[in-house]
Amino acid sequence: MKFFIDTANIDQIKEAQDLGILDGVTTNPSLMAKEGITGEENIKNHYIKICEIVDGDVSAEVISTDFEGIVKEGEALAQLHDQIVVKVPMIKEGIKAIKYFSEKGIRTNCTLVFSVGQALLAAKAGATYVSPFIGRLDDISTDGLNLIEDIRLVYDNYMFETQILAASVRHTMHIIDCAKLGADVMTGPLSSIEGLLKHPLTDSGLEKFLADYNKNN
Repeated sequence: MKFFIDTANIDQIKEAQDLGILDGVTTNPSLMAKEGITGEENIKNHYIKICEIVDGDVSAEVISTDFEGIVKEGEALAQLHDQIVVKVPMIKEGIKAIKYFSEKGIRTNCTLVFSVGQALLAAKAGATYVSPFIGRLDDISTDGLNLIEDIRLVYDNYMFETQILAASVRHTMHIIDCAKLGADVMTGPLSSIEGLLKHPLTDSGLEKFLADYNKNN
């Protein structure tokens, strides 16, 4: 399972990279705005900065919702760096653009996916990644993990190469459950990844080992 961090915060990206387990980064306009990154050139430069920190894929999202606009933006983003994956919304024009990009060898991440049908269309169009938003489904009293399980079944049935990128991951158990269900990738905050480190028995065991060592040395 690949671990992506969902942020535009450089310090958090560096911290995750230093752990040695980071495979990529996902961002969106909201995350950019949260870090005070505004303006087309500043956003593009920020994407490049992120690519220089991590070794894996960096999803960069288009703003346009029409085919021509998505294609123009996506091609410009793809030219920024080899690690850029163009993030395209799950809409009719987005599916058209994903098909266009796949034929041009430009990798894509189909975002804002909330159903198996949407995931099936994204895979048929040739998306590199599909991003089901499990946390947002949980927010409306729908089990987002069921969606991961159903997409996995459909993709395995037809041997689609599109990778399931579990997005809107909110906490550590989301990661563990997605791993059990066979998601190819997870993307979430640094806190959810670092949560995997924690267990009270690890803490108490280490405390005892150190106490015993200090008694005799």
